[in-house]
Amino acid sequence: MHLEVLIIDPQNDFSDVSKAALPVPGARADAERLAGLLDRLQNRIDRIHVTLDTHQLLDIAHPMFWRNSVGERPTPFTQITVEDVEQDRWYAYDPQSQPRALEYVRALRAGGRYTLTIWPPHCLIGTWGHNVMASVAGALRRWEENRFKRVDYLSKGHNPWTEHYSAVQADVPDPTDPATQRNISLIEMLEKADAIALSGQALSHCVANTIRDIADGFGQNSIHKLVLIEDTSSPVPGFEDLADRFLKDLGARGMRTARAADFLR
Repeated sequence: MHLEVLIIDPQNDFSDVSKAALPVPGARADAERLAGLLDRLQNRIDRIHVTLDTHQLLDIAHPMFWRNSVGERPTPFTQITVEDVEQDRWYAYDPQSQPRALEYVRALRAGGRYTLTIWPPHCLIGTWGHNVMASVAGALRRWEENRFKRVDYLSKGHNPWTEHYSAVQADVPDPTDPATQRNISLIEMLEKADAIALSGQALSHCVANTIRDIADGFGQNSIHKLVLIEDTSSPVPGFEDLADRFLKDLGARGMRTARAADFLR
């Protein structure tokens, strides 16, 4: 059986430790269970893909980008609607960027995506938070050493003009930036596998959107190949309903779930 593993954003800033920028409760234990699965199935895994959320401070979903009428930045988890931008309740730090910012929130709404959420600056290039959690990093290295293969690392989120929850494409692809556009090669590569084990953080956002986009790119007869390792992924607090909706929707389409200790026993 050809087995591939896709791990979405298993990074320190999502771990539930004190210095993490955007901690997801349960993420550290999730990572330990995932590392155990990787070690147990080391000789059966043909390829591992790891996505890395990758940002800088200036980003349309970070506080630094926006100001209100008295010059204050939004606090993390503020949601900025189309009406907020149209009515100048929130505007871009650079007046020349305001038309594009308005175009962006309108495109989010038109595409049925999330309302723009302002996140704490996280997974900043060159910082501890951008690195893979130690337990998973160790298991990845052991797989590389044992199998004489390289983990396929995929960066996402570096474009400051669009959110990039899904590892397959940005919420609003930038026509001038190929990195934000649909990653057809990844979808085609995964679909050739017999099974794809899925894990990562956070279940409510990046995991959910990535798997939805992969399923949309697969033929209906391939969706059953997707197996979410359910006890290695957790939702962002306050967004549990998004995770529940994702599990219900993808389960109805054919995605399977398994626990780390039980998968391929």
